[in-house]
Amino acid sequence: MCDTKTEVVLSIKRIDSTTQDVPLPRYMTPGAAAMDLAAAVPEAIELAPGQTTLIPTGFQLAVPAGFEAQIRPRSGLALKHNLTVLNTPGTIDSDYRGEVKIILSNFGEESFQITRGMRICQMVIAPVTQVMVQEVEQLPETGRGEGGFGHTGV
Repeated sequence: MCDTKTEVVLSIKRIDSTTQDVPLPRYMTPGAAAMDLAAAVPEAIELAPGQTTLIPTGFQLAVPAGFEAQIRPRSGLALKHNLTVLNTPGTIDSDYRGEVKIILSNFGEESFQITRGMRICQMVIAPVTQVMVQEVEQLPETGRGEGGFGHTGV
């Protein structure tokens, strides 16, 4: 068995002492690629059909240089309640130090209640590459060319 964990440290700071009861991001199984994030709402929020809201998590983080935190929906909430993270995947850059907040949208037909400590989304820490942008007069040709949006069929 191969251990794929590396020594990458994600520093997390609670906003204040009022969020001690809200779980910090955590992997729910040994093979999980993403950590679950919990809502740090002071009281339950009713998210009506078609409504979008910003949910606090109660923590700040320091993503290591060369990485990003990607915020993604939880599959169970998406399937069972049509609840999603609107700007999926949301990116948290390595130089951001504000509170992590999640844009949740209800695309379902029923209201959904978000309660304190509820797992509302997932976070993946992923490597990033910054490239050098070079303007050119012409791009190299490919077999695909400008074909897109279904050009290979359904």
